[in-house]
Amino acid sequence: MLRLTMNALPFVPPPRAHAVGRSGGFIVSLNRAVLRSAMLLCICWGPVASGAAAAGGHPQTPSPSQALAEYFEAETARLAARCLADVNTLEDWRSRRAEYRRQAAEMLGLWPEPPRGDLKAVVTGTVEQEDFRVQKLHYQSSPGLYVTANLYLPKGLTRPAPAVLYVCGHGPVITNGISYGNKVSYQHHGIWFARNGYACLLIDTLQLGEIQGAHHGTYRDGAWWWNARGYTPAGVEAWNSIRALDYLCSRPEVDTNRLGVTGRSGGGAYSWTLAALDDRVKVIAPVAGITDLRNHVVDGVVEGHCDCMFLVNTYRWDYPLLAALAAPRPLLLVNTDADTIFPLDGVLRTHERLKRLYALHKAPANLGLVIAPGPHKDTQDLQMPVFRWFNRHLKGEDTLIEMAATKRFTPQQLKVFSELPSDAINTNAQRLFGAPPAAVLPPTSAERHAAWLAELRRQSFAGWPEGGPAPILRPLFRESAHGVVCEAYDLETQPHVILRLYVMSRSSAPSSLPVLLRIHGANQPWQPLPSPRASTPAARLAEVCSAFGLEDRPSREWFTDAAAIACVWPRGLGPDAWPGDARKQIHLRRRFMLLGQTLDSMRVWDIRRAVQAARELKPFKGRPLQVVAEGDLAVDALYASLFEKEIDCLRLRQMPRSHLQGPDYLNVLKVLDIPHALEMAAARCRVLTDGPSEPQTR
Repeated sequence: MLRLTMNALPFVPPPRAHAVGRSGGFIVSLNRAVLRSAMLLCICWGPVASGAAAAGGHPQTPSPSQALAEYFEAETARLAARCLADVNTLEDWRSRRAEYRRQAAEMLGLWPEPPRGDLKAVVTGTVEQEDFRVQKLHYQSSPGLYVTANLYLPKGLTRPAPAVLYVCGHGPVITNGISYGNKVSYQHHGIWFARNGYACLLIDTLQLGEIQGAHHGTYRDGAWWWNARGYTPAGVEAWNSIRALDYLCSRPEVDTNRLGVTGRSGGGAYSWTLAALDDRVKVIAPVAGITDLRNHVVDGVVEGHCDCMFLVNTYRWDYPLLAALAAPRPLLLVNTDADTIFPLDGVLRTHERLKRLYALHKAPANLGLVIAPGPHKDTQDLQMPVFRWFNRHLKGEDTLIEMAATKRFTPQQLKVFSELPSDAINTNAQRLFGAPPAAVLPPTSAERHAAWLAELRRQSFAGWPEGGPAPILRPLFRESAHGVVCEAYDLETQPHVILRLYVMSRSSAPSSLPVLLRIHGANQPWQPLPSPRASTPAARLAEVCSAFGLEDRPSREWFTDAAAIACVWPRGLGPDAWPGDARKQIHLRRRFMLLGQTLDSMRVWDIRRAVQAARELKPFKGRPLQVVAEGDLAVDALYASLFEKEIDCLRLRQMPRSHLQGPDYLNVLKVLDIPHALEMAAARCRVLTDGPSEPQTR
């Protein structure tokens, strides 16, 4: 095992390379053979193999899919173990609760809180029934952000009534291209509450309201820049719910000291976030709206959910911590036993964490759990316990439920708008929430750069391993031919992530020649090698040549302008790419997101570790190091260079101009954009790109 210091990869610039940076940087022109060899680097990653490699062969390592599963298992277990682990007394909880709430608001894009302007609420019509009425209304949670809603009110009120906010799940009602809102799907809940003495406000969601916004940015729309902006539609839903409480509190029919919230599926999730942020909610009954990271990440349940279900997990929470912010208020968890997108085992684990916290509050009776038979569906078996819970805790009653919740209205009867407003911003909410302007930074360049680095580490790269051992290099083999030394290593960048590092070097070379580290991507050529891998000297040489994209045997002619060249693919690329179609790759990428990482942020980490490892190799010591990469990986190499000091030159090609198009790191656009990262890198080393980059509109 070796301790390493890190740098990045170089490549041959295009004919009109654009130089950025201090003087004294240094350019190497490579001949065609060197260029071809510098184009490839092979990384194989997986859990650490036990034992040393057998002489002349490779250690046994898991398949790419198994290695990835073990990584997700380990990372999830780490976050689960620390969730509420520091809360052993009630005082522990009380001393931390305010900061946890602030963190939750920040991860929802609601810190600082947006201004609470005039709701501009308008009632557009009323539907009368014998024992209740329905008011059709809209309000603006922020200027131009319209929320369509139905308010169910009992008739004959003599005093203010308890009120329930019902936040709707994914139940679209669209006919002939007209959206009537998911409030139509859930009308039976509002009807039941009104007929039993409650005011009940049903609000449409951003995506499924009468004005249709978006919930599926990373799920299907390729909007990874949502992560870069620190945006999640869960934040918009939480804000719309907070303003719904503001509206209810403005109504004379409502007892503002007796407010509750419920909803199922997506509405269950929004019930959790509202309860976490707003203590005006006195009673909470989420239905099928929460599970833990183990279900989402390890079991892959994330594949059944759009982005409205999730925080931007800057602080790397497991979901029981979000649930804990409801304590000690009356809270009922409701789920079915065969729900595939909110599996029962995760619900039970969450409940078990909450039991301890409610016990600390000496309020165990305020925590309830209902498990009904069936799939993910709005069944009567789920509805009745919720109705009883609100009767008990908002009305002080505990009578049998004799009335079923049934629907009465057509979509047309509940529609709010006859014509959609022209000033609505609902379809553009993703560009209006998240990524507030960065804080005012110190005036000097050095101070500004230090502030940027600190914020990047806190907001964008918190998922990097803390402390721990130096990167580990495990030699696999070393062969020589025609004055060229060919080596292969397994590079452990963190537990359960092993990359294959190949090196070609001259047995002797002038001290002035640089060394190259090339970061390869999915577009780099690679010919699969037969299994088992190389076991003879000739086969080993062939393996290294294959990794560098070379068909013939090693030759000193490849190294006229470089002393050594190394190559590597960051995780998920190259010969050990993860299996699965494009859809599967999207959801693997989303699992990183839920862990408070992104795939690209962890590739930055891999590049850092590859640089550190390369610097410890004998052919690389004491020589100028150039790092070469292109496309999104060029951006990853750029950010790696900000945290590593020993890179002499970056050669970056076809680099995106902004994180609005390029790789995503959580919250990065709250701090800076790619041109600012280039500015920082240029203060540290020579940077060559194939064109200027300008900041994009945030």
